Amino acid sequence: MLLAVSPDRSAPRDHREQAPSPKDRFVTVYGRKPVLEALADTRLTVDKVVLADNAHGIAAREIIDAARDRGVQVQRASAQRVKVLAGNGKQDQGVLADVVAPRMRTLADALSSSRRPSSVLLLDGITTPANVGMILRTATAAGIGGIVVPRRGVAGLDPLVVKASAGVAFTAPVLRAATAAEAAADLRAAGYPLYGLDAGARRTVFDADLPTQAAFVMGSETSGVTDGVRPHVNRWLSIPMSGGVESLNVATAAAVLCFELVRRGR
Repeated sequence: MLLAVSPDRSAPRDHREQAPSPKDRFVTVYGRKPVLEALADTRLTVDKVVLADNAHGIAAREIIDAARDRGVQVQRASAQRVKVLAGNGKQDQGVLADVVAPRMRTLADALSSSRRPSSVLLLDGITTPANVGMILRTATAAGIGGIVVPRRGVAGLDPLVVKASAGVAFTAPVLRAATAAEAAADLRAAGYPLYGLDAGARRTVFDADLPTQAAFVMGSETSGVTDGVRPHVNRWLSIPMSGGVESLNVATAAAVLCFELVRRGR
């Protein structure tokens, strides 16, 4: 039997969640090729390009020309500033672009909305960009209402994630929170029962009685659901395994779960 949790639609516990952040509005891509690809894709809205002040030559001119053709502002900054903004000091190549993510918002905004998402996926400790990207693509395709990608403890929304998602990362219903533990607590306080995936659970994703409104935790590649999130989990579910296989890759497990929800007509 699920634990009964009384909804609490009050303001977010942490006032920091209310402060606007570029990371809650944009997907930042860095490197010459990803930036040029973003500028060339007319389906995307690029807010601005930041180019290192020591970037010159043909490559820099190509980026400036592409931005001008799209009417996108190019800002100059120190090479160190570009590294800080990109969050990757080895692969930024002196340029980044902030791409508008129209469906991205904070988890606090989503929980206070009159139209809250029914099914929510919470990423917890998933540090491989390819896994994050594939989960974003799968969950979006399955119609999941929100995918919580914490700012800390999970791979950032960078070009590797965008590539793995085949571009879906720009339009996925991403919900931002500081950490997975804080997101889990906020979801529980808002009335969402939390389900975690565990190979040893007796109930499976195929036979469990799932409520219309629920959140599902996808744990890290190596250790599963982290200690900070575990206390918030209401019930554990498994995916049946055969042939001596102990578990699935987290992105594959997310796909099984998401499309089981589709099969149920969610």
